[in-house]
Amino acid sequence: MGLRTLLMLASVVIILSGIKAASQIVVPFLLALFLSIVLYPLVRMMARWRIPSVLSVLIIIVAIMIGMFMAVSLLGSSLNEFTRTLPQYRGPISEHLRTFQTYAAQVNIHISNEELMQYFDPGALVSFITRMLSGFSGMMTNIFLLLMTVVFMLLEVQTLPGKLGKALNNSQQGMLGIQAALDSISRYITIKTATSVATGLIIWLFLSILDVKYALLWGALGFLLNYIPNIGSVIAAIPPVLQTLLFSGLSDALIVTACFTMVNILIGNVVEPRVMGRGLGLSTLVVFLSLIFWGWLLGPVGMLLSVPLTIVAKIMLEATPSGQRLAVMLGDGK
Repeated sequence: MGLRTLLMLASVVIILSGIKAASQIVVPFLLALFLSIVLYPLVRMMARWRIPSVLSVLIIIVAIMIGMFMAVSLLGSSLNEFTRTLPQYRGPISEHLRTFQTYAAQVNIHISNEELMQYFDPGALVSFITRMLSGFSGMMTNIFLLLMTVVFMLLEVQTLPGKLGKALNNSQQGMLGIQAALDSISRYITIKTATSVATGLIIWLFLSILDVKYALLWGALGFLLNYIPNIGSVIAAIPPVLQTLLFSGLSDALIVTACFTMVNILIGNVVEPRVMGRGLGLSTLVVFLSLIFWGWLLGPVGMLLSVPLTIVAKIMLEATPSGQRLAVMLGDGK
């Protein structure tokens, strides 16, 4: 029994090492797979309207590309303006750091202003944004390949049940497990996308009313980071709060912090639990640990997809007698 367990652990380590080494291939495939799961209900809906599958997939992809082009255009203008005005941050940052030095010296903590400015250098951020924009063409190529993969997956999905039925030993039980995983992932991603859109729009509206610069950029950041459980919304609040603190003062920064807190409580603690019903079937600790694990294994995309990937792992463990105990440990105890 001990040797068998050791061999299983060794196999898991080898598999994970292979996935990490092939992350450049695995990550686009996972993105395309989960995007296909979300879009397939639209294909089925169009099929009920007697629209051919090829035409329905084409309509969906064209709509996505138009939406992405509009979003990139808006965000590109905001990023360009942010890059141009970023050097103006050096003066306010230096002034606040001198104030911090004064308070630190009162408790016998002596730090030079030059050392502090090395950690808050706007020039480093400018160079980072420049490198990011220079790699934009390569990113668009990856997006094109991603969308092409989604197209072929959506066209292939109709024949998938028949293939899996022939490939699986216990086809009925295997198909039930696969369908349960697909339903859970589709429900989670659809609801998370809707709540993330709502989060981004509310943040953009609040910051626009408060006349905070780059409100659209911070709203888009809130939309993206809302997919990361537990800590994503907190990270999204840091840049606009710091910006408001530097240029508008402590009182306005506290108002912005209160706005983000209210949005996170409303969306994360009221809307999402009510819409998702009985929940994900995962404990809160497992959700947080999965964020760390998948982030280490697959990078930022792994953090975005940490919950769906953990749901799949849990359902796969439930399908095997030896994995049912571990699946229970991953669950929420309900």
